[in-house]
Amino acid sequence: MAFAHGLWWDYGGVESGTRIYWTSLLFIDPLTALLLLLRPRPGLILCMAVIVTDVAHNSWFALHHPIRMDLYLSQLVFLLFVALTVRTAWRGAVRRRTAPCLAD
Repeated sequence: MAFAHGLWWDYGGVESGTRIYWTSLLFIDPLTALLLLLRPRPGLILCMAVIVTDVAHNSWFALHHPIRMDLYLSQLVFLLFVALTVRTAWRGAVRRRTAPCLAD
């Protein structure tokens, strides 16, 4: 949406904090994906931070504005998925880092 409307789009007149947060996700989400691939531990930390703040913000937003419940519920399900799998992913990131390289 930011590409279609520009970085300063007002998302239909929402508060400035919401505009800043949602627009920042345009940069933070791809950074998170990149970190998950290149630096898994920092990527997992950022992933957890993004989904927790996203659900918290959108929960607050839903109290003051009408929202699409299907999209909100999908965020909640993704938050549960991340929360339930982050520990396993963290351990896998440690093993990957210490695993012997085939080229050695």
